[in-house]
Amino acid sequence: MRISFVGAGNVAWHMAQALEHAGHHIVEVYSRDSRNARRLVNKLYDTNIAPDLDFAESTAELLILAVADDALPEVISRLVLPENCIVVHTSGTQSLDDLKHLIHIYSDVPAQVGVFYPLQTFSREVAINMNQVPMCVEAVEPKTEQILIQLAQDISSIVYLVSSEERRILHVAAVFACNFTNHLLGISKKILDAEHLEFELLKPLIRETIRKALEAPDPSVVQTGPARRGDENTIERHLDFLEKYPAWQGLYEILTESIRRR
Repeated sequence: MRISFVGAGNVAWHMAQALEHAGHHIVEVYSRDSRNARRLVNKLYDTNIAPDLDFAESTAELLILAVADDALPEVISRLVLPENCIVVHTSGTQSLDDLKHLIHIYSDVPAQVGVFYPLQTFSREVAINMNQVPMCVEAVEPKTEQILIQLAQDISSIVYLVSSEERRILHVAAVFACNFTNHLLGISKKILDAEHLEFELLKPLIRETIRKALEAPDPSVVQTGPARRGDENTIERHLDFLEKYPAWQGLYEILTESIRRR
């Protein structure tokens, strides 16, 4: 399949290479930062940098919008589509109806629309096995749905049909599981750095915590710590120490209370 990308960030970086390795042709990459487009194109075999969002003469059969959610309306308002093209976005929160509505408003060329959402955290500098990334697919037309399912199966062994509402729920849960968890690990490191202690000391604990959570039927059943066991003396000592870090003290109190209630 001939595929073009709008956006050259972390998602496009991994997805474009995976699709090419699966035998698809990445025709063009557009990015508002041409340096990002150049970096991605340099990883691909025979791909051009699109100078703008006019794809009218493109041979692409599929256009993947791998841009930030809040950038989608502006991007689509400037987008010129080729004939008979499928347009998909990779967003966890934007609905299929939103995409369909924007294409209807701004495009003079009719297009089939869909969602091609990889449920994973991506960093350009970190290699990832796309075969183990859940791909969430949605489309209006059954034919388009089947095309996207096959495309997803070309790069991943985990493919689901997921509605816009289900995808939104998954994204909320993913923020708790991934983004908030990573933020808390970052706070842990900052505390230890400030107190001249090694973050390496926590890594076995972090690995065991994640292992238990993944293997348990419900992570809540393997919850440990002072809030779980009602150890008020320890909690107070922690809060006393955190008085010099007031923002993190407040976060500690919120999370402690959430564990108590749970």
